[in-house]
Formats: sequence, structure tokens, C-alpha cells
Amino acid sequence: MTATDENHTTVSPQEAQQALQQVRAEVAKAVVGQDAAVAGLLVALVSEGHVLMEGVPGVAKTLLVRTLAAALDVDSKRVQFTSDLMPGDLTGSMMYDARQGDLHFRQGPVFTNLLLADEINRTPPKTQSALLEAMEERQVSVDGVTHRLPDPFLVAATQNPVEYQGTYPLPEAQLDRFLLKVTLPVPGRDEEVEIVQRHATGFDPRSLAETGVRPVASAGHLRAAVQAVRGVRAEPAVCGYVVDIARATRVSPSVNLGVSPRGATALLRTSRAWAWLNGRDFVTPDDVKALAQATLAHRISLQPAAELEGVEVARVLHAAVESVPVPVAQAG
Repeated sequence: MTATDENHTTVSPQEAQQALQQVRAEVAKAVVGQDAAVAGLLVALVSEGHVLMEGVPGVAKTLLVRTLAAALDVDSKRVQFTSDLMPGDLTGSMMYDARQGDLHFRQGPVFTNLLLADEINRTPPKTQSALLEAMEERQVSVDGVTHRLPDPFLVAATQNPVEYQGTYPLPEAQLDRFLLKVTLPVPGRDEEVEIVQRHATGFDPRSLAETGVRPVASAGHLRAAVQAVRGVRAEPAVCGYVVDIARATRVSPSVNLGVSPRGATALLRTSRAWAWLNGRDFVTPDDVKALAQATLAHRISLQPAAELEGVEVARVLHAAVESVPVPVAQAG
């Protein structure tokens, strides 16, 4: 299965796969480590989903998304979410044109291919909901007129897990709209030394052009990848494995709200994408286990008593996954 880019050039799945591997190399020119976050963004790109990125200040959340945008030959925009950001500031609004004497729609920054929603938890729920509606429907409706968003369309939202004063945490129903949630840890000592050495030799994160980051993949490559991922096979045994993991989270005594059927289908989507990115046209149980934490953890709500006892969602989810027998999947 093939796709075409803006120049009507046919792009094969193999070419798309090679281009996305090159994207990894380009991102590494500016970002040290954070391999899980890079993988999560690529999975979301080829799964037509969105990513919530969480990490303390200074772990390269914004730099990672800016570098990814530079490595992709697509349009990108960044919005700093603040307490006074209105829905129209994001999606666009009707404006009066004095020269023509009528109203016209002025597109907001959401009309792009790659949107960096910086510190999404610092804007009120009304504005958060406007963005999440655009993410889900891939369109914006103003005065009864629907405006389609560009294709591809990816939202990479960031949030800070500390300094909760003045923030508006995303409720469970809105968190469920993100295909993946990835956590960016503080780098290890060797990685941190490399970061400092890069700065010592003149690295400037505000000027990605000086790092040599260049566009190596286009919208055509992404569309070809999306089509290829849709063709990745999942045997009935693997589908049952996905469902059993989701159901196992619902019976855990520490869990107040387990993974929904939407979460189960999301895990299948990310597993298929991961299989394709690793050169296979079929899903294995290892693919499912590899993506379970990033796909499901933010869809689980713990009992208040469990939270008081310091129970972590990651450990509860790990126990649920390990409690499900692994099927013997056969690739045709």
C-alpha cells in the first residue's frame, strides 16, 4: 500500500519506515536520551493519536517537540497555555473585515500539523475542552460552519507534575482522549554530562538550525505510515490478550476506575504501530506489553485509600498485566 506526498510522488511503506528512522537520528542531534518519549511521539504520529508529555521543568519536553517538528517537513505551531487563554485564541474566531464589510473566519493556531500545547494544565477547563474537541473530531465548528483541520494532525501537550498552584488538572474523561502519556525522567549522570558538554561547546536550544537538524520526513511519509499500520495484523489471541489486560485493571482492589473499552482499542492501535515501526506486519504479546504503561496508565484512577497509602498506578498496572496469561501468537 502506498501514499502520495504534496508533489504527487508515490511513497512506499518501506520509504516511510526509513524516513521515520531518520527522524530519530535528527532528534538525537538536539535531545540527549528520552528514547521512550521519542518512541511515543512516533507511535502517535503513525496511529493518528495525540501525546501528553509529563516531566519536571528542564527535561527537554518543549525542545523535543520543537526538534521533532524541525525533522518533519510539516507545519507546526506552539501555544503557551495560560490562565487567560480563551477557546477562540486557540481554535479561531469570526472577525469583521472593514474593507469587505462582512465577517470571516480567522483560523487559530490549532490549524497546523503539529501543535505543541505547552503546559496544558495552566489553562481553564473551557479552553482545554476546546482543544480536546478538536483533537477528537479533527475539526472546528464556528457559527454552525465546520472547518476541517489539516492532515496529519498531532497535539503534543506538556504538563508539569509539580507546582500545582494555579493549575487545572485534566479530568479522567479528558485524559482518556490522549492516546499516550509519556513521562520524561531526569537524565542519568552520563546523559547529563553529555548535555552539559554540548552547551559548553556552543549548543543553543533556541537555534535548532545550528545543530544541523533538517527535515527528513514529509506529510506523504506520515500518510503512507498510517496506511501501513492499518494493515498490521492482530490475531484473535492477541486481541483477547488486550481485552484481558483491560479487564484485569477493573477488578484490582486499588482501582476506582479501570481501563475502558476505548482504552483497550487504544492499546491495540499503539501495539500495531510499534510492531510496524519494528519492521513487522503482525502484533505480538511483547508489543502489547511494551505499550501498556504509556497507553493505559493515565486511564486508571485509584481508590482514595490506595492513594493515601502511596500506591502507584504504574505498579498496579504492571501487576494487572502480569496476572494475564500470555497467549502464543502465531504469525501467518
